[in-house]
Amino acid sequence: MTKTELQTMYEVMFTDYPDIVNVAQVQSMLKISRHLAYELIGDGYIPGMKIGNAYRIPKINVIRYALSVSYTHLTLP
Repeated sequence: MTKTELQTMYEVMFTDYPDIVNVAQVQSMLKISRHLAYELIGDGYIPGMKIGNAYRIPKINVIRYALSVSYTHLTLP
């Protein structure tokens, strides 16, 4: 994905969220469980930083992750 494409997606995706989000916001953005959010951040799939005892994640990293995930394993009814 080019820088221009990523910039465009940043302007369109998750516009209601701040530039730096917390784990609860990542959960809400991706519609995932708290456990999975911590796992994705801890394993480096969604890069973030731990400040004190809380993670802070740049929104662009959540967008990159969301765009990179393949949904081909899902089956529709």
